[in-house]
Amino acid sequence: MDLQQPSLWEYQLQAEDSGQKYLSILAHKFHFSAKLLQRLKQGERVWVNGRFSYLTARGKEGEVLSIQLFSDEEANIPGEDLPLEILYEDEYILAVNKIMGQVVHPNRRYPTNTLGNAVIGYWERKGENRLYRPIHRIDRNTSGVVVIAKNQFAHQQLGWQLDHGQIHKRYLGFVEGIVQKDKGTIDDPIGFAPNSFIKRQIHPDGMPARTLFRVLRRYSNVTFLEFVLETGRTHQIRVHCEGFGHPLLGDDLYGGTTTLLPRHALHSAMYAFRHPATGRPIFIRAPFPKDLRGLVKKLKNL
Repeated sequence: MDLQQPSLWEYQLQAEDSGQKYLSILAHKFHFSAKLLQRLKQGERVWVNGRFSYLTARGKEGEVLSIQLFSDEEANIPGEDLPLEILYEDEYILAVNKIMGQVVHPNRRYPTNTLGNAVIGYWERKGENRLYRPIHRIDRNTSGVVVIAKNQFAHQQLGWQLDHGQIHKRYLGFVEGIVQKDKGTIDDPIGFAPNSFIKRQIHPDGMPARTLFRVLRRYSNVTFLEFVLETGRTHQIRVHCEGFGHPLLGDDLYGGTTTLLPRHALHSAMYAFRHPATGRPIFIRAPFPKDLRGLVKKLKNL
């Protein structure tokens, strides 16, 4: 794969591909979505050995299948000139370290000053026209890694990985009290809390949710934990921490106190996946923010 040609995805057909329709190869071997394949068909963006080809044609071993990707699209939200800490970028993905207090995507309550506005503004200043396609979202007051796809192909490829449990997410957080077990698993379903569109709770009829935790350090009455998510439910870590009797520090929505920190003490520290074009492993890490570094100093002095 040549990433120096960002609009071109290429694959050389192998022996097992002979006789297969290009449509089938792209759909089953590389998980191209039906929506993306339809766009490619309508746009005449499929080439074999440098010549236009129909997706329904059958391939032969050694042929080079080339796909011209869509990279120039009208932005779907207004851009703004806002600070943006970039952790990684190439022609397929952008990973940033979201600051605490910033919403990932504009909504009625937060129409501006969001991460989406910042990303679109950054691209506009570079002369790039793209849609804003975050692969995942984290809460407004959670800091850390957010990964954004830079084209439809990357978005659907990473979306497939996310749906099939092939993206690994690690969080760091501080919970109230002393967690006795060095490590463990919380496997409790999560649903909506009564009379609320925001708050969640552990509920037997909720969606399956599984969180792994490991103690990194114990302070006087606070425990520093690493969390690994095996599912991605809204507020999953926050709900699970409340459920096992150790709410996140600062999380007043789920039983935490704000004496030491005015926001819930949770940081998206690492995001690992396979590159949508090359398949190589990508590890994105976000450094601890200033307020959590300050929290550590406070805890050491207690």
